[in-house]
Amino acid sequence: TMSAQTAVTRRKPRRTGRYLAANFMLAVIGAEGGFAIAFGLMPLLEPTSISSGSAITDAAIALSRVTAMAGTYLALVTLLLAARIPWLEREIGQDRLISWHRKLAPYSLYLIGAHVILVIYGYSGLADSNVWNQYWQFVLRTPWMLPALAGLVLMVVVGVTSYKRARQRMTYETWWLIHMYSYIGIAIAFMHQIDSGVMFLNNDKMKNAWIVFYASVFGAILVFRWIIPFVRSRRHDLRVEKVVRETRNTISVVVRGRDVSELNAKGGQFFGWRFLDGKHWWESHPYSLSASPRNDRLRVTIKDLGDASEGVARLKPGTRVMIEGPYGTFTADKAYSDYAVLIAGGVGITPIRALLEEIPRNVRVDVIWRASTENDLPLRREIEALAEWRGATIHWMVGSRHQFPLTPKKIIEAVPHIDLAEVFLCGPDGMVNEARKSLLRVGVHPDHLHDEAFAY
Repeated sequence: TMSAQTAVTRRKPRRTGRYLAANFMLAVIGAEGGFAIAFGLMPLLEPTSISSGSAITDAAIALSRVTAMAGTYLALVTLLLAARIPWLEREIGQDRLISWHRKLAPYSLYLIGAHVILVIYGYSGLADSNVWNQYWQFVLRTPWMLPALAGLVLMVVVGVTSYKRARQRMTYETWWLIHMYSYIGIAIAFMHQIDSGVMFLNNDKMKNAWIVFYASVFGAILVFRWIIPFVRSRRHDLRVEKVVRETRNTISVVVRGRDVSELNAKGGQFFGWRFLDGKHWWESHPYSLSASPRNDRLRVTIKDLGDASEGVARLKPGTRVMIEGPYGTFTADKAYSDYAVLIAGGVGITPIRALLEEIPRNVRVDVIWRASTENDLPLRREIEALAEWRGATIHWMVGSRHQFPLTPKKIIEAVPHIDLAEVFLCGPDGMVNEARKSLLRVGVHPDHLHDEAFAY
């Protein structure tokens, strides 16, 4: 009824120590960016650092140093944002961190490319030689220049394949492997910067500070993406218990372990999964939990697409599992209202199903489930049983996109007072973007909209 729908109360989000730590880290990252640019500008204060060429030549050389420092700094920050630092992920959200990562990465490449062009142009003018000859002088005679060039090429490859259209034309496995080249590219360019950068040649404090920054970023990646996951996975003795076929193109994997509750995972979160079957052990795949974690079990439900997911369908019981996480803020404790609407598209129902189990029973819940066909409704019986158990209403939208578009009109027809709700939205990238625009148009406040897209 209208009176029941409008009697909605909200709690204020609780600020935790992790929240303060996350904001402090972001402030430090911003301050270090200022220092990086200042490092590039410092040689300008030394008259002997730039030869007396033309004003344009000197300006090009000076600007090349600033772009080198700023570009390298942004490259390191993009790696840090993807380092899976747990308290940063939990408070800010992996989706937001990866969004920042994607937005910053192109600018890093642009700045490093500008550095290359400017330094070649500046020194060619200084030596009164053509640009092509100066380029080969740098490559063949400057220490560590060849590794730096190789690093730039790798970063360009990663940058080109990271554009949305390029990503859509390759499997996750191919994209993931190519993306690993960015780590190699940045690492092998390190010695060129330390050995040749004018700002470091006679300034050991500055050089040591830059080395510490490099070491901190790569150390975070090593610790949080490899060492801790390996140790925790061995400690909890995680192994595949069984693989269950849910629909013609969806499978669930149940993983058994020891004292799994100590992982502090929540429904709606995801792990990076490595199934150590000897084939795809080196690839980490992000799969959301499709049920509330138990003390001895975790479950994920996966759409059977690509080489890796096909391999998962053939996993044998007893196969060891290595996990990174848990990650994500798409959790029941973000329901600050006593009314929640859960919107799922296709296999996006998996974290929604876990939320349906974990959101307190005193919270009124509506579920909108969008799918193309009846065969695209994995875990249907579980969803219906949970909805009946807690008195939730399921609004089915099974059919073509033309029949059930997630427009403002369709959403309001299903849930008239959605603007009063805490909304959780999960599904394919395109569906989430479409639904998000519609939800904002019908009055859902951005702070009350929690979304997660299945895309890489």
